[in-house]
Amino acid sequence: MATSTFDTVLQKIETRAARAGIIGLGYVGLPLAIAVARSGFVVTGFDIDPSKMVALDGRRSYIDAVSDAALAAEIDAGRFEATTNFAGLAACDVIIICVPTPLTKHRDPDLSFVEATSRSIAEHLRPGQLVALESTTYPGTTDDIVKVILEGTGLKSGVDFFVGFSPEREDPGNQHYHTATIPKVVAGDGPEALALMKAFYGAAVSTVVPVSSNATAEAVKLTENIFRSVNIALVNELKTVYAAMGIDVWEVIDAAKTKPFGYMPFYPGPGLGGHCIPIDPFYLTWKSREYELPTRFIELAGEINSAMPRYVVGKLAEALDMRAGKALSRSRVLVLGLAYKKNVADIRESPSLRLIEIIEERGGRADYHDPFVAEIPPTREHRALKGRKSVTLTPEAVAGYDAVLVATDHDRIDYTMLAETAALIIDTRNVFDRLGLSASHVIKA
Repeated sequence: MATSTFDTVLQKIETRAARAGIIGLGYVGLPLAIAVARSGFVVTGFDIDPSKMVALDGRRSYIDAVSDAALAAEIDAGRFEATTNFAGLAACDVIIICVPTPLTKHRDPDLSFVEATSRSIAEHLRPGQLVALESTTYPGTTDDIVKVILEGTGLKSGVDFFVGFSPEREDPGNQHYHTATIPKVVAGDGPEALALMKAFYGAAVSTVVPVSSNATAEAVKLTENIFRSVNIALVNELKTVYAAMGIDVWEVIDAAKTKPFGYMPFYPGPGLGGHCIPIDPFYLTWKSREYELPTRFIELAGEINSAMPRYVVGKLAEALDMRAGKALSRSRVLVLGLAYKKNVADIRESPSLRLIEIIEERGGRADYHDPFVAEIPPTREHRALKGRKSVTLTPEAVAGYDAVLVATDHDRIDYTMLAETAALIIDTRNVFDRLGLSASHVIKA
C-alpha cells in the first residue's frame, strides 16, 4: 500500500528528518528558529534583510531572547543557517511564516508581507510540505489568503500540502517564559494538518493547545491582546479621573490587588507600545465591518490609549508653567526610555517616539536617554527622528534640562541621581514612588 503524503510528512517530523524553514528572523522568528533547532530539527532561516545575515554569520544575535552562545551552539551543531535566498524553501518540509502584520495609516490591516511571503512559498511549493502562519491577523487570513495563494499553484491543501496557524506568544524581556515553555495554540486546515501541527510544535515546545480551526486560533491571539488593550485603557482613563480628584491611581491599584479573587492588576502608562497591543485589536474591528457589527468597546480602548501621549505632554506643560514659570515652547526636556517596555531594546510602536514629536510640535526641545537604544533606527511612522542618539546620563547633563519625563522605567537607571539633580520630573511609571524617592518636584502623569 502506497504511503500517503500525510504519513510521509508525519514520519519526517517524528524522526526529526524534516527540515524546517522560518521566514522572518525578527522578535518571533529567530527565537522560534533556535527553539526548533534545539529540538533536533535542521532549520533554515529566511529574511530579506542582508544586515541580519551579516550578524548571524558572525554568530551575533540582535534579539535579546537569543544569546550569542545559544545562536553559535546551533550553528556549530549544523542545525541552523540563515539566507536571503528563498529558493531554499523547496528543500523545507515545514515552513513557518513570521513576518510583520502592521496597520496602514488608516488603521486597516496591511497584509502585504504575508501575501508576498505566501507568493514566494508558492514559487517553490511541492507536495509534502506543511506551511504554518504565526503572524497575528484577523480570523480567516490563513484560509482565505495564504491557502488560496498556495492553491493557485494547482496543488491542493489537505492532499498535496498542509496549512496551519499558530499564534506567536513572545514577550520581550520576560525572564520567566521563553519560546519553548510558553503553551502553543495550534490549528490546521483539516484533521491531518492539525495532527502535523501538533507533532511539529509538540517537538519544540512543552505544551501544545489544539483548537478546532485556523480562524479560531487567529481569534485566540486577538482576544489575548484585546484583553490587555481594554484593561490598560480602563486604568489609563481611571488615572485621568482620579488625578482630577486628587487620588493616586497607583495607590488604588496596589490596594485593590490585595483582593484574592475577582481582580487582576493592570497599570497605566504614557501610551501603548510593542507590535501587538496597539495594533492587533484593529484587525478585529476591521474584519467586523464585513459582518456589519460594531466594536465600540475595542475602538474606544484604542482611542483612550492613543490619547495618552498627548495627555502626558499636557501634564508636563502644566507642571513647567506652575512650578518653573516656563512655557513648554521654551523648555528642554529629557525623555527617559525610548523602548516601549523596561529592560528591552524594542521600540516598536513606542509611545516615547510620539512624546518626542508632540513636545517638539509644541515648540519644545526633546532629547532622550535609553541604556538599551543608542540611536533611533528607521521607523515607518517617525522617520524624522531617525539617527538621534541617546544622551549620556550624567548629573551635569540632567541639570541642563528643564524637565525629565520618565516614559520607560528601565532598571539600569540611577534614579537617586535623577531625584537629586533634575529640576522637575514627570513620572508616568510611578518608579520614584516605588523606590521611595517621592519628592515635591516629582509629578505623576
